[in-house]
Amino acid sequence: MKFSLVALLVVLVVALVAIQFIRPPLNMSDAAPGPDDFIVKYAPPLHVAAMLRNACYDCHSNRTRYPWYNRVQPVAWWLASHVNDGKRSLNFSTFGKYDAKRQAKKLDQIADQVTEREMPLSSYTWIHTDARLSDKDRSELSDWIDGLER
Repeated sequence: MKFSLVALLVVLVVALVAIQFIRPPLNMSDAAPGPDDFIVKYAPPLHVAAMLRNACYDCHSNRTRYPWYNRVQPVAWWLASHVNDGKRSLNFSTFGKYDAKRQAKKLDQIADQVTEREMPLSSYTWIHTDARLSDKDRSELSDWIDGLER
């Protein structure tokens, strides 16, 4: 019995070490934000732009700020999947490429999800404290979006 437990532990440790070498690609564009980037296109006030970068851009753009724990597998796989899902839903880096109808719909969704506290995700703000939005922040962002010409 002890031998099989020791063998199992050895196999688990070897597997854990081995998976550290299997890394997903990073979501880090080297290019500066282009004309289709949401912040470039809409030129929000500086505090709104900062809110968007801190609370949204890591999962919803082509440039993610990775935390230290992204170097540990399988956490990096989970983060890569999360970022890919976020970008499929909304990508601020390519927002200007959306047609006008889709942009308007996405703007409404952003305002609604921020107001309803659906975004940013609590699992994200738990560690990324700079992404936590106060009620005032949420209201300012929603009001700014509502005031945009579409």
